Amino acid sequence: MPEPASVAAAEQAPRPALIWAALGAVYVVWSTTYLAMRVVNETLPTLLATSIRFLVAGSVLYGIAIRRGDRVSDRPTARQWRGAAIVAALLLVCGNGGVAWGERTVPSGLAALVIATVPLWIAVIDRIVYHQRQPRLVLGGLVLGFVGAAILIGGSIAGHVDGAGLLTVVGASICWATGSLYQRRAPLPRRPFVGAGMQMLVAGVILLTLSAAAGEFGRIDASRFSRASVLAVAYLIVFGSWLGFTSYLWLLRNARTSLVSTYAYVTPVGAVLLGAVVLDEAITARTVFAGLLIVVAVAIIISAGSAGRATDARSDTGEQRRAELEPEVALERAGGPEEHRLSESGRGELQADGEPA
Repeated sequence: MPEPASVAAAEQAPRPALIWAALGAVYVVWSTTYLAMRVVNETLPTLLATSIRFLVAGSVLYGIAIRRGDRVSDRPTARQWRGAAIVAALLLVCGNGGVAWGERTVPSGLAALVIATVPLWIAVIDRIVYHQRQPRLVLGGLVLGFVGAAILIGGSIAGHVDGAGLLTVVGASICWATGSLYQRRAPLPRRPFVGAGMQMLVAGVILLTLSAAAGEFGRIDASRFSRASVLAVAYLIVFGSWLGFTSYLWLLRNARTSLVSTYAYVTPVGAVLLGAVVLDEAITARTVFAGLLIVVAVAIIISAGSAGRATDARSDTGEQRRAELEPEVALERAGGPEEHRLSESGRGELQADGEPA
């Protein structure tokens, strides 16, 4: 006879159709954010537009989330605001803002493929800084992925893609990986949406300051703003920062991590195709080959990480330990919203690592 807790869990389990709808939303939305940022850059100041995106999205998200859940014992502290500021600087300012800045001269599809290397950087930094041993399959995936990245970057520079812009996106991917790893240990509220709202608000303020320092305020000419660019900012707020991110958070709590992680090698492909179809961005055979190597490497690393955790779970304390490990994120989100990922903090709570680009 089934245990009452098992029956209750089965009754509360979400329908498969709902899981696939949320996953489809993540696939579609996070594939389009690179395209949207490229459109924003056509007529709007990059840093200012990105700042507005996070200030609006963060204000609404924080305003709603702070009134829900444990409002007594989980009130944000000064220490948590400092932690959120560090995460915001790495993930949203240097990471997301770096991608937006790089896309002024780098095609959106190429930027998406570069950001797809985030899981590779996470594995490398995790090994060097935190001395986390990696399975041999992960090491093989790293070699394959970095070979693909070298082919992609070398071929792009040779093909007259702006080198500074491309290196900016590469730097953004490293910052994203670093922020994802730091967030695992960062002091943040237990309520993930509160933490995410805090990060967006801080990032918005930092980006606004950088925009002023870069002289963007003096170059504002509202008459030159196109409707497409303004709508692209609205799209990034509503779909990138709200729909895509909240769908991803819900999935991590209700679906297998191995299933959710598939966005990491689906969204770069979608971004490349959209850039080619909508913006007429060129796709060379070298780009396709390098992109394929990167996507396959990400798939290997994610699957190997999942397998390693499953083995550890069985060898530690059996089914109970495996159930505890199931919500973990194998490798934090690699670009796709809104940049949006979630990782396990030291308290066992899922925290938002950022959003897709």
